[in-house]
Amino acid sequence: MTSGSWISRLGAPFVALILIVGLVSPVRAIEDARKVGVVSFGLFGDQGVFRAEATGAAQVVAARFETASIDLQYNSKKGGHATIEGLASSLQIVASRLNPEKDVLFLILTSHGSPDGLAIKAGRLTQTLTPSRLADMLAKTGVRHKVVVISACFSGVFIPRLANPDVLVITAADAHHSSFGCQDKAKWTYFGDAFFNVALRQATSVRSAFLDASLLVRRRERREHFEPSNPQMAGGENVLPLLVERP
Repeated sequence: MTSGSWISRLGAPFVALILIVGLVSPVRAIEDARKVGVVSFGLFGDQGVFRAEATGAAQVVAARFETASIDLQYNSKKGGHATIEGLASSLQIVASRLNPEKDVLFLILTSHGSPDGLAIKAGRLTQTLTPSRLADMLAKTGVRHKVVVISACFSGVFIPRLANPDVLVITAADAHHSSFGCQDKAKWTYFGDAFFNVALRQATSVRSAFLDASLLVRRRERREHFEPSNPQMAGGENVLPLLVERP
């Protein structure tokens, strides 16, 4: 029996069913794909490197993962909306566009840091974003799985308050050391360049990107005779399997 004859015997309803199944399956595959919502903030407006790094990092993450929403903010010497209040608002907006159980909220913060937290400078406004304040903001988003990358001195102080199996935290330094490369006209800090601009563009996973970036940073610091910054990665056991990069 030829293919044409058995299709004609089964009739049009069966053919219609084949067409419907063929159309629905790809749609379901797209709907089941995990999305990443990106919030990237350059917090210290007096130096352009933080604006450049927040912008470049958001572009790299968007290129590597299927993104649902991107919110980029940065401050300048004249002002800006990359403040504590602005961050809380952006996190809520991007979170509202994600599936809270399936998708991933990816937060990038770049600034000067201290043992108290991250420095915010927008025109004349100065603030400090503390680990506790950021933890509260993230909890209020309602999104279960999160990635937080902080490029700043002493940024390891955020790990105890943020890192858990559902929250992956990556920092440019541990809680006791400075990170480097925040010159005003630079495009990247040392860690931002190593992690976002080099490693994440080509690595097969976020974990391997961090390991590669840590090695690059350590080599650069040794060449320039700086005390090691000791980049950190903690938590995220339930998040890493979800971060499937674009083919």
